[in-house]
Amino acid sequence: MTSYSYRQYFGPGVAFRAPSMHWGSSGRGVSVSSARLVSRRPGRVRRAAGGHEKLNMQNLNDPLASYLDKMCALEAANRELEVKIHDWYQTQGPRPSRDYSHYYKTIQDLRDKILGATVENSGIVLEIDNARLAADDFRTKTETEQALRMSMEADINGLRRVLDELTLASTDLEIQIEGLKEELAYLKKNHEEKISGLRGQVGGQVSVEVDSAPGTDLAKILSDMRSQYEVIAVQNWKDAEAWFTSRTEELNREVAGHTDQLQMNRSKVADLRRTLQGLELQSRLSMKAALEGTLARFGAQLAQIQPLINCIVAQLGDVRADSERQNQEYQQFMDVKSRLEQEISTYRSLLEGREDHYNNLSASKVL
Repeated sequence: MTSYSYRQYFGPGVAFRAPSMHWGSSGRGVSVSSARLVSRRPGRVRRAAGGHEKLNMQNLNDPLASYLDKMCALEAANRELEVKIHDWYQTQGPRPSRDYSHYYKTIQDLRDKILGATVENSGIVLEIDNARLAADDFRTKTETEQALRMSMEADINGLRRVLDELTLASTDLEIQIEGLKEELAYLKKNHEEKISGLRGQVGGQVSVEVDSAPGTDLAKILSDMRSQYEVIAVQNWKDAEAWFTSRTEELNREVAGHTDQLQMNRSKVADLRRTLQGLELQSRLSMKAALEGTLARFGAQLAQIQPLINCIVAQLGDVRADSERQNQEYQQFMDVKSRLEQEISTYRSLLEGREDHYNNLSASKVL
């Protein structure tokens, strides 16, 4: 609330009230009063008019006429200023707030799009994290599978070396059997040759009967020797055949044992592979359930937070609009203040000039 008034007295019983201005907050309630001449002592003027009427009239006529002309000019200027101030407030004064309701739908659509983009971005980030976790899991499983594969390959290579050794041993035994067969055939042939030679020797001798003591029966001896050799050969053949059969059966048992071990290892590998596939499926199902639970939890939290977000966004928009409105009003008030200060300084300079003039005029009249 600002006010300014100025009053100056001059002459005997005459007072001059200068223009005064009053305005309230926000630039409203502005009033400008015009200057007027006020008589303070009418009785004395009438008494003075009786004795010194002509002298006073002569002394006051010209200054009063000049003063009245100036007052008329000031009143005209004051009215002009009032009109200008009124026009300025009509054009520059506070206006009713604009209706932004038609922007609310667009703002809501943009908020929905922002929310959708945020949710989509969160989903993408979650999928990236899930993919990273799945990749790490698959990398670990791959390394485990590679280690298991290398172990199985090492076992298979060891079994192959054993199989090669058994094959070499079987080949060696077959070679030994062939050698024994050849030796047996050679012994048979040698035996037959010896028998044939002995038979030839016996057949070529002359039988002479003498009366002497009975001699040794060579045929019987040869027959006994042949029987003994045949028994020995048959026994050697049986022994060799039995040894070969036992050795072959032993090798077959060893090969069958290694084959069974290989088959067992293959069965174990198949079981481990099935177990691994089951574990992978179970891990993926568990991961899927965990991700679905996480997504549902985040969705519920987002649904709970969304009204608060909408309220905060609405409050933020209201605060921003209020700040802009207050800023505009403040700028308008500052403009009004600067203009009024300029007008006040102008009035003050005019009044100070008039005061000096009337003081000089009063001093001259007193003298």
